[in-house]
Amino acid sequence: MSRTEARVEALEALYATDVMGAAAELEELSARARRFVSGVLEHRSSLDEEIASASTAWRIERMPVVDRNIIRLALYELRHTETPVGVVISEAVEIAKRYSTARSGRFVNGVLGALAGGRQQDPD
Repeated sequence: MSRTEARVEALEALYATDVMGAAAELEELSARARRFVSGVLEHRSSLDEEIASASTAWRIERMPVVDRNIIRLALYELRHTETPVGVVISEAVEIAKRYSTARSGRFVNGVLGALAGGRQQDPD
């Protein structure tokens, strides 16, 4: 399974967890998606604090559910993996365009751009 497919699988599990309030069924996920979901859930409060500080116009609980979970997932990757900043943001924007609203790609890009300041992109 590709990293992109794992991100989408993780997003689906995070979405279900957020909407239904039930625990994610990790055993049904691929290993990579399971690591993503476990990491986001473990660090959710600190991720949400960072997101709230970068998104002054939108409180996190008012964000579309898909968008906030895309941002949580991407921020987890930025803070806890070695995936390059550009890859994380690009993937998050593409997933937002595919699975959320017409404006979500720009919104996700803006929030993640503000949050990525703590980790510089590798030069080409």
